[in-house]
Amino acid sequence: MPELRGAREQGDARGANGGMSDAGADDKRRRLSDALAANTDRRGFLARASGWLLATATGAAALAAGEEDAEAYHFCGHIYTTASCPHPTGIPRVDIHGYPLRARDGKPVDDLGRPIDRKGHPLDEQGRRLTDPDGRSLPRAPRTRVCQDGIPDRYGFPVTVDGSWYRCCGGKVRRLMDCCAYHRTRINGDTALTGYCYAGRRVFCVMYFQTQVPC
Repeated sequence: MPELRGAREQGDARGANGGMSDAGADDKRRRLSDALAANTDRRGFLARASGWLLATATGAAALAAGEEDAEAYHFCGHIYTTASCPHPTGIPRVDIHGYPLRARDGKPVDDLGRPIDRKGHPLDEQGRRLTDPDGRSLPRAPRTRVCQDGIPDRYGFPVTVDGSWYRCCGGKVRRLMDCCAYHRTRINGDTALTGYCYAGRRVFCVMYFQTQVPC
């Protein structure tokens, strides 16, 4: 089975009103069709087709946001049906210790999904501390591990991170991890699978750690 890669083809997202001639638009559609046809992976086909349509309709900014939202349940490297572990920003990216990171840039986030500094203070997109109307720094929020802390707190049973598997995503090795429990139902609500769990545990949800190792 070919490895899934996180990098998506980049194209000109301008629509008919973006200054492109009819001939140019027809040529672009032919090239897109050829590229889609060359990819025999059904998921890759659908992802690229839907991405192109979204970009044509709403522009590159909407495309970037749509891709990030879509990956909340189907992220690069994960081809099975078990859903993501609950995560403050949706996509279950974590650091090496299991704490939540923002998927698009790897910045640490608190349990409210806000980027934070090393002391846990919430930041704006320019890296400045968020303040109240009086200019005082907003209080820190908890930051808990996505699997080891989040699942017991929310669902009431212990979990562990057992085995892992690896895929090449965006040119870097990605470690995908099963959050395992002695529980016969997974987060989806249906029967849990063994996956990479040990000692009779079953997969409850999944998450990933993005390494910087080239692939």
